[in-house]
Amino acid sequence: MANNYRKFGIITIVAVYLLILVGGLVRSTGAGMGCPDWPRCFGQWIPPTTLSELPINYKEIFKVQGKEIADFDPFKTWVEYGNRLIGVLIGFFVFITFVLSFAFRKQDKLIFYLSFLSFFLVGFQGWLGSVVVATDLKPFIITLHMLLALVIVCLLIYTVTRSYNTIFQVEKITNKPFLNKLLITCLVLMLVQIAMGTQVREAIDQIAKSLNYTFRDTWIDKIGLTFYIHRSFSLLILGLHLYLIYVLKKNTAAQSKLNTWANALVGLIVLEILSGAIMAYFAIPKVMQPVHLLVGSLIIGLQFLLLLMLNYDSIFQSKVLKIKSLEMV
Repeated sequence: MANNYRKFGIITIVAVYLLILVGGLVRSTGAGMGCPDWPRCFGQWIPPTTLSELPINYKEIFKVQGKEIADFDPFKTWVEYGNRLIGVLIGFFVFITFVLSFAFRKQDKLIFYLSFLSFFLVGFQGWLGSVVVATDLKPFIITLHMLLALVIVCLLIYTVTRSYNTIFQVEKITNKPFLNKLLITCLVLMLVQIAMGTQVREAIDQIAKSLNYTFRDTWIDKIGLTFYIHRSFSLLILGLHLYLIYVLKKNTAAQSKLNTWANALVGLIVLEILSGAIMAYFAIPKVMQPVHLLVGSLIIGLQFLLLLMLNYDSIFQSKVLKIKSLEMV
């Protein structure tokens, strides 16, 4: 049962990242209001595919915040509805993960409780999605929606990683305090970068909406200083992570898993920079926006995983030993 939890927990984490990717696709295609109501779409459980399936005055019937909606677009409608269906599927995945966590109720109750919290937050995330629609894609709510997805991912990463406490091989690491400070600095700076990225994203959303999602080659020029700070900051993050790899290699074994994951992390940062450059110089291709969002989310998740691995003995194993000792008394 415990092994099933670990395996399905990893699948659930991958599935949540898939939802983040699809959410990015919704934003990049301007499909956020493809369904003007929630949980149904144009009042139907199966959305319309042609205009003839809607009443003549549908813009008035489904108006949002007193404003008539845009013309019906079947592509945007089904992109948004597909996002909702995947969200429901993720909800089932997280629920199954919670059910499987019952195996840890005696061994490590925190895994059970945090798995339930993940399930609760996914439900809250679904409700927040309805608020996004009800507020006509208010930028702050969209950003909150995205940040909550990252919280759910990190929570799942924590619980799944914790579930390996009886089989995880702790590596010999020297100079751990400095490595911790360096890795936490990398994580904090990446969060700052994402915060700036959300400001850029919100500016692009407003510009795109004002231009009816046309003239994409002019969007970057209209953003201003925030974009250039965001772009330059990525080079600082890359340099700091290259230094992290150097320090890790000096203070861990040659075949260290930490080194392997750190190399993967730098690879993701390079990919993030490349995707950002492609958007900047090639009129923000629709396909690159969700990729950029996904890679940034993966970077946060991997940084968090590295931090857990670096401190596995102090965060998890010592606590598990205390729990077992108390049960024996």
